[in-house]
Amino acid sequence: MAGKSKLLKVVLLGDGGVGKSSLMNRFVSNKFDAQSFHTIGVEFLNKDVEVDSEAYTMQIWDTAGQERFKSLRTPFYRGADCCLLTYAVDDLQSFKNLAMWKKEFLFYADIQDGNSFPFVVLGNKIDVENRLVPEEEAKAWCAANGGSPYFETSAKDSTNVDRAFKSAVQRLRELEDRMDIKPAHGNTVDLHKKSKSNPGCCG
Repeated sequence: MAGKSKLLKVVLLGDGGVGKSSLMNRFVSNKFDAQSFHTIGVEFLNKDVEVDSEAYTMQIWDTAGQERFKSLRTPFYRGADCCLLTYAVDDLQSFKNLAMWKKEFLFYADIQDGNSFPFVVLGNKIDVENRLVPEEEAKAWCAANGGSPYFETSAKDSTNVDRAFKSAVQRLRELEDRMDIKPAHGNTVDLHKKSKSNPGCCG
């Protein structure tokens, strides 16, 4: 009998209309609805996956991209294990807004070091003809932002969707392993050392 799966909270972020809901639905239920409407507030779906022989339940939170829903989505950032920053390759502004989304997420999730948090960047809608964001530009942005993995996806024809979501789990494992290996140095505090100095400092 396999062990219990680990629950991971995954947040999908990006401008309204870039296809976040379509990506989530394609990944979770392998369906695509061309008539899907903008998300209002926040929705989530669960999907069980196996990555490197480990079982995980990905709880994917799909957040509304419009500014007026900011107060509804930001409370859900806290406690996230990974974040998928999403833009559409035919929407230059959605790509330019990735930095804003990353900043908003780090602030409301209360994460101090953005480079040690598992972000994955998705360039969605590669099935469209009028592409405006070159792949090289997107990869350069990822390299400058902590070396985040980058995937070009299409929720419509299912290109790379499965790989992209599972890579968020792999990225989390990779960064956790790196944190475990990192030697403890610098101004660490020895909690076992009894302080004998300043006996009356606060009397």
